[in-house]
Amino acid sequence: MQSSKFHLLFHFRYWLLWTSIGKLGEIKLAGLSVNAQMEMGSKSSAKLNGIPKGKGPYSVGCTDLMTDYTIQGSFFRLYYPSQNGTSSEETKWIPSSEYYRGLADFLNVYRVLGETFFQYYVGSVTCPAKWNAAFKPGEKYPLIIFSHGLGAFRTIYSAICIEMASQGFIVAAVEHRDESSSATYYRKENPVFEAQEEATENLEDEWIYYRKLKRGEQEFPLRHQQLQQRTEECIKALDLILGINNGNHVVNVLSLNFDWTLLKESIDGDRIAVMGHSFGAATAIKTLSKDVRFKCGIALDAWMLPLDDDVYSRVEQPLLFINSEKFQWVSNVLKMKKLDSTGKIRKMITIKGSVHQSFPDFTFLTGNFVGKIFKLKGEIDPNIAIDISNKASLAFLQKHLGLKKDFDQWDALVDGEGHNVIPGTNIDLPSTQPETLE
Repeated sequence: MQSSKFHLLFHFRYWLLWTSIGKLGEIKLAGLSVNAQMEMGSKSSAKLNGIPKGKGPYSVGCTDLMTDYTIQGSFFRLYYPSQNGTSSEETKWIPSSEYYRGLADFLNVYRVLGETFFQYYVGSVTCPAKWNAAFKPGEKYPLIIFSHGLGAFRTIYSAICIEMASQGFIVAAVEHRDESSSATYYRKENPVFEAQEEATENLEDEWIYYRKLKRGEQEFPLRHQQLQQRTEECIKALDLILGINNGNHVVNVLSLNFDWTLLKESIDGDRIAVMGHSFGAATAIKTLSKDVRFKCGIALDAWMLPLDDDVYSRVEQPLLFINSEKFQWVSNVLKMKKLDSTGKIRKMITIKGSVHQSFPDFTFLTGNFVGKIFKLKGEIDPNIAIDISNKASLAFLQKHLGLKKDFDQWDALVDGEGHNVIPGTNIDLPSTQPETLE
């Protein structure tokens, strides 16, 4: 199968072309929201359907942390329970135009067209978390490290991360610098000002864009190499956060107004999970195999190709696979099942009517017509699909992190019971292969 099948936003370029042609021809597309059918000459960005708010009892704050002045530093977006009334600023979903350029490159469209399109349609989109709101201390919160898919970056899964934070988790959404993101960056010192004292004012952004396969290049060696770096970045993020929890001083080269000292002694070091989508799900699995501090993992529509054979015997922690109905295929599911063995906890469910793009935020930012044609939406309402995924995840996390919550009310989902859920997989597997994952 071609590598493009696994790309997070594979069909988005066709949406881009379709809607752009529609605008040029003054055609109103039924799939776009009414507010998105404004004239291209408008000075303000169209406001699309919103990213859903968290359903839990906690207010959610959001900030970014970048450490070190090199590519070896950590970079992630943190979602967390926040204090009410400490910020009124909404969090910008895509924080700078360079990400639009990266998405355009990734989707094989001209940068000028892609940047103009994304700026117009999603430039004003915010996610429902308060930017730099004060962290809410006084509890021991479990921690989730989240890994994004191929062609994505740290902000694209905010619906999932915000829901987890609203339910009392701290979530660090890592931005990978292995050239699998559409775009990312680090900050480096400008040699012209090297001698000056205020280092943060003498920094410039160094951008890293998605690396495409070269002609004739095999995919596994590249993805496997990227997987090693992704895993190290997840573990490095964990080390950094636990250091902050222990009272270590952190220097954020982004110079944001956020008090990291409030996190001291607020993270439960015995309740840590790793989670990811697609390539990020493979990253989560690899991370489990490398670091036992992660007590369990959740793999959302996993793309198993980057994993080597050694991983399958090294994952001891409980693992939940949540698959879409339309993405998976026989060989990929069989690789998931290779992780199963006696005495290891493995669960798998499939969400009816869902597609690979039912997990990232783009599914909420397009209407049904265009969304279904270009597979950004499935037959199921995207809010229902993400709700099933989040509830199953919470139930699994409660059980395997030993949480004292009420998430066990959704235990049946983990067993594939309920509306719009299939136990195990919808894929017809060879009869000689025992289906022990369910």
